Amino acid sequence: MKKLTFYVFTLFVMNLFSSSEVIGQDLHYSQFYNSPQTANPALTGIFKGDKRFMANTRDQWRWVPVPWFTMGAAYDQKFLPKKSDNHFWSGGVNFFHDRQGDSKLNLSTLNISGSYSRILNANNIITGGLTLGFSSRGFAPDDLTWDKQWDGITFNSGLGSGENFNTERIYFLETGAGINYRYQRSSRTKLDLGAGAFHLIKPSAGFYNNEDQKLPININLTGIASLYVIDALDIQLHALHQMQNEYRETILGGLAKIYVSQKRGKETQLHLGMGYRTSGSLIPTIAVEYTQFYVGANYDIDGTDFNTLENSRKGALEIHFRYTITNVKPLKEFKVCPIY
Repeated sequence: MKKLTFYVFTLFVMNLFSSSEVIGQDLHYSQFYNSPQTANPALTGIFKGDKRFMANTRDQWRWVPVPWFTMGAAYDQKFLPKKSDNHFWSGGVNFFHDRQGDSKLNLSTLNISGSYSRILNANNIITGGLTLGFSSRGFAPDDLTWDKQWDGITFNSGLGSGENFNTERIYFLETGAGINYRYQRSSRTKLDLGAGAFHLIKPSAGFYNNEDQKLPININLTGIASLYVIDALDIQLHALHQMQNEYRETILGGLAKIYVSQKRGKETQLHLGMGYRTSGSLIPTIAVEYTQFYVGANYDIDGTDFNTLENSRKGALEIHFRYTITNVKPLKEFKVCPIY
């Protein structure tokens, strides 16, 4: 069964890698598996435990004129029914803020997510999820320069820009849906395959009233597999493929999860890994997990032509935090959940 599971995962990864376009769009955390609700609504509540708190930040291209900064936070939990062992519900909320460039183009989004999980048998579970949210997008034109401010000899900031924006901030509804399949042989050998889609209603995102600029649907395909090797080591393989109109982006990676301590109440893991973004970035990653706490960091090493500019240092620092709560249930209410 291990061989079959990872054969399926390998085929999935190969299919993702076959894309030729490699341009990123929307959120693109390298550690996408640490921001599950923004990758796929169906990953809401799919974790070991009952309640989960997460925080994320990404600081990209800090040393060039167009830095890109992203921050976010999320919470989700399970709702286990008292009279059934073959399904459960989950709910969550997530917020993120994204800012980039001289215009300080920014996007702030608050989403709520819900999912329904059906336990097919002791090893298989299928989950469907939905997202509904509210977004605000805006910019500050004061620091921008325009071609009409060139007077033929030099730049003249006193000249008008010639631009007439109807608004500098817009608001729109966010919608999303997803599905996820989990195979779990044990708490340390498992596989998640899923697909999520956002901007389902294609909201208008333009700053001119006379332009119909709609956000295209963003589709995420995800695969996360964990394999028990020995008592002191697990291996995680993960893949993400994003599609939005003609744009494509793929992330492939792996982690070695080293069990430093398995003493009850002091469980400690060290994660070391490497990833690759097909736009040309290497992604060395390190993380520490201690009991219910997790902190992970990576630095994207940009290998594109943009990184050859003189006296420039480009890349992206990402930091992720997670805290998980597992409720202690009274014996009369305790259920053995085969998935977790």
